[in-house]
Amino acid sequence: MMVSADNDSRRRGTIWVLNMDQEIPALLPRVPADFCRLTPDLGPALASSTDSISLNEIISRLESGRQCYAARVDGQIVAYGWVSFEHEDIGELNLRIKLVPGEAYIWDCATVPAFRGNLLYSALLVYILGNLRTQNICPAWIGADLDNIASQKGIARAGFHHVADLVIERVLAMRQVWVSGLLGVPESIVAEARRAFLNDRDKVWLKALSQEKSQ
Repeated sequence: MMVSADNDSRRRGTIWVLNMDQEIPALLPRVPADFCRLTPDLGPALASSTDSISLNEIISRLESGRQCYAARVDGQIVAYGWVSFEHEDIGELNLRIKLVPGEAYIWDCATVPAFRGNLLYSALLVYILGNLRTQNICPAWIGADLDNIASQKGIARAGFHHVADLVIERVLAMRQVWVSGLLGVPESIVAEARRAFLNDRDKVWLKALSQEKSQ
C-alpha cells in the first residue's frame, strides 16, 4: 500500500502487476492460518482487529462492490486486504486509480503487529490472486511506498512484478506526477501503468529510469 510523507515535497511509490496467465506461487505462512473472502457477518471481527477502519466503512465498502480478504489464526483476523474493480482513491496521495473492466487493484492491506514476519501478507496475496483468477480478472495491480521494503518483499513473494515507480512532487504551486518505467519493462506495460495511476488533471512528466541512470 502506498503511504504518505506529509513533510516531504517528493513522494515515491512502486507499482507492481501480475497477469493471471502467469504462475501464482504456492506459498504457506509460517503459522497455521485460514483464508477467506470477507462476508458482511465478519465485518465486526475485522473492525475489532484494526483501528484504521470502522464497521460502517467496512459495510459501505462491501456494499459498493469492493471485496475484502482475510487471514485468520484461531478464528482471529490477523491480516486483511481490499480489492477494487472500477476505481479507487489513494487519498493520502490525491490520486485515483482508474481500472478498465477485467482489472483489479489490491489496496489497504495490513497485518496485526503481533503476527508480522510470518509470511501472512504474501500468503494472503496469493489467496486473493487465486480467487481473482476464478473471476476472470486480469491483470491485478498493487502499489507500495518506496521506503516500505518489507511490503515490497511480500509483494514479490506473491509473484508480482515491479514494473514502474510513481513520483509526486510539488514545486511552488505546481503538482508534478510521473510514472517511470523500470529498465527492461516493455513500454506497453508502462503505458498501462500510466493509464491506471495517473490523473488527467496532473502535469505528467514521463521519464525512463534507464535514461536517468545513464546521466
